[in-house]
Amino acid sequence: MNAISSERVLSIQSHVVYGYVGGKAAVFPLQCLGYDVDVVNTVHFSNHAGYGRSGGTKATAAELNDVFEGMERNELMAPTRLLTGITPPCYVPSAEGLSAVAALARRLKRERPELIYLLDPVMGDAGRLYVAADVIPIYREMLPLATIIAPNWFEVETLTQVKLEDLPSLRKAFSILHDTYHVPNVIITSIPLTPWLYNALPPAIQPSSDSEYLLCIASSRVLPSSLPVVYAQCVPLLPGYFSGVGDLFSALLLAHFHSPSSPATIPNLISTSTSTSTVPHPQTPLAHAAAYALATTHHILRLTHAHAITLPAKERAPTDDEADAAEPLRKTRRMRGRELRLVQGQAAIRGEGVEVRPMGVWENFWDV
Repeated sequence: MNAISSERVLSIQSHVVYGYVGGKAAVFPLQCLGYDVDVVNTVHFSNHAGYGRSGGTKATAAELNDVFEGMERNELMAPTRLLTGITPPCYVPSAEGLSAVAALARRLKRERPELIYLLDPVMGDAGRLYVAADVIPIYREMLPLATIIAPNWFEVETLTQVKLEDLPSLRKAFSILHDTYHVPNVIITSIPLTPWLYNALPPAIQPSSDSEYLLCIASSRVLPSSLPVVYAQCVPLLPGYFSGVGDLFSALLLAHFHSPSSPATIPNLISTSTSTSTVPHPQTPLAHAAAYALATTHHILRLTHAHAITLPAKERAPTDDEADAAEPLRKTRRMRGRELRLVQGQAAIRGEGVEVRPMGVWENFWDV
């Protein structure tokens, strides 16, 4: 994709010196796809929290506001796209810091209604809340500002206060996000494919093998008077632990998303054949972007996994809390060997050699 030269992303995320999470996982892919990126670092750490030890500093709300004000005084605050994804637990400056980001997003959307804003409301995962309770209402206040939100399963439950345990509860959660918070585009990734979800999927979307899969669901309200259009795709689960995957996916999603009013046309990097049984009508901009983001992210993960399994045995030691505590470098070596292979995968980021499968429409999703 060749982005129009006027396309500029403001990325407000964490920064690590070594490795690829937060802004380090997002900025390079955006630049590979032709975007100028202005970067605001919410923290400056030596490495990500998965290593167990790190050094560095967090930005205060005053420091963030000082950066924002300096850009505005010099007429440098002119993004066409905004990406915020402040990763917990240690990367969220505070509720006050998040409020500073929210105030900026609100001001930018007021001044530039056409701004495409991807909000990743990072709060927790796997039933565990990473942030203080006072962060949650701030994220809820930010939802109506977003063009796209990319929560995980647990974050959807936290935002909507709906326990996702069957198709009716999933419908209810999407309705709350679309109708109560007026978010036009919602995508949930890395969803474990539980039996009830598998059985609810249309046959064309269900995976045919017995391997483990994760599910991605994308829902867009195309017209105010119509029901949202829902798409889904299953992705094979790769073994092992990866950091920065959500940050990479969000950046790719933002890069490939083009609304009808966007200055760029929808990219067509890779020709894909689709059958009318799988995609009965043109994909929504969100489904289109998700297909490219999923394919590229999975390609990068395969590169990372292939590299990791070639490392010496001591750098592939399995997780063992007791052994890691006794020898901290044991964990360091394991984390270091599984950093995302972004530079090695830059051709794939640009669309070379990646097979993109269109998202499948979830027909009858809204049927009761």
